Amino acid sequence: MATPDFVLALRAKIGHAPLWLSGVTAVVTQEDRILMVRRSDNGAWTPVTGIIDPGEEPATAAAREVLEEAGVVAVAERLAWVHTLPMLTYDNGDQTEYLDLTFRMRYVSGEPYPADGENTDARWFALTELPEMSTDMRARIRYALDDALPARFEG
Repeated sequence: MATPDFVLALRAKIGHAPLWLSGVTAVVTQEDRILMVRRSDNGAWTPVTGIIDPGEEPATAAAREVLEEAGVVAVAERLAWVHTLPMLTYDNGDQTEYLDLTFRMRYVSGEPYPADGENTDARWFALTELPEMSTDMRARIRYALDDALPARFEG
């Protein structure tokens, strides 16, 4: 996955020490379908995810990531879930913990394709035919589609 320049600059100063980052998950819907991408680093199918740039509004980051990664224009409809991911240690030893903001996004235009090299595939899946994915990713989709609460907060 492409590492943002600001993260590389921080890593130059702190090495592999734990780094707290804010990220987004964009659950893009089009009728009864969900946009999914297949990650190039581990082959997992997920909704579009990414890191929020310094000073960037989270909903803007979600829309940017969808366009950059899948070539699709989408707009945020609502914040669905706010949660912290467990500490992650990358193969190079870098440690990162993420605050994830999951957004329900509405499709506007574009045909999905792996636009920036972070993914090997991008396509629509029917809600009843979603590919295998982690429990956490399934929860992100479930909460994004659940209109019972304006947003879910852990704690």
